[in-house]
Amino acid sequence: MKLIVGLGNPGTRYAETRHNVGFMVVEQLGRRYGVGSERENFSGLWQEANLEGVRAFLLRPTTYMNCSGLSVQAAVRFYQLPLEEMLVICDDFHLPLGKLRLRPKGSAGGQKGLQNIIQHLGSQEFPRLRIGIGPLPEGADATNFVLSRFSPEEQPIIQEAVRRAADAAVFWAREGIEKTMTQYNRS
Repeated sequence: MKLIVGLGNPGTRYAETRHNVGFMVVEQLGRRYGVGSERENFSGLWQEANLEGVRAFLLRPTTYMNCSGLSVQAAVRFYQLPLEEMLVICDDFHLPLGKLRLRPKGSAGGQKGLQNIIQHLGSQEFPRLRIGIGPLPEGADATNFVLSRFSPEEQPIIQEAVRRAADAAVFWAREGIEKTMTQYNRS
């Protein structure tokens, strides 16, 4: 069993913002592979999925980005899930727009949702998939930037990145993090 967590902020105000690309990927996985409808559980929206033969749970915490750890910790504890069986998907303004970067573990790198998950789990030892939403424009406020929407010129790039990230999540569920990094960390 796998757990795939997409980070973002709940509500229409934040829909389709840069900070919500994790939500976008999990929503796409739900449309493609979801079993039944999304339900409220673990302080989030939760859905079972069949990822080409692998049982998975899709989770979008509704605690807001900076408190994502509450939701993730509840799901991990309930399912007694080893952390290597969880993939967290989030935005990263340090990466160029549309670039994917998978890692088996590591620091939060300034991403507040990841930082909160690390704090709640007491570990950095879980796979994560970052999606580039940057670069942060010179002199721009980081908070305003991540809460902004993609421009019409950026839309096709981010839509393709979300599609590739969903493909990468399925590949990870079937093949593991090392093979997925080799396949998807390329430019």
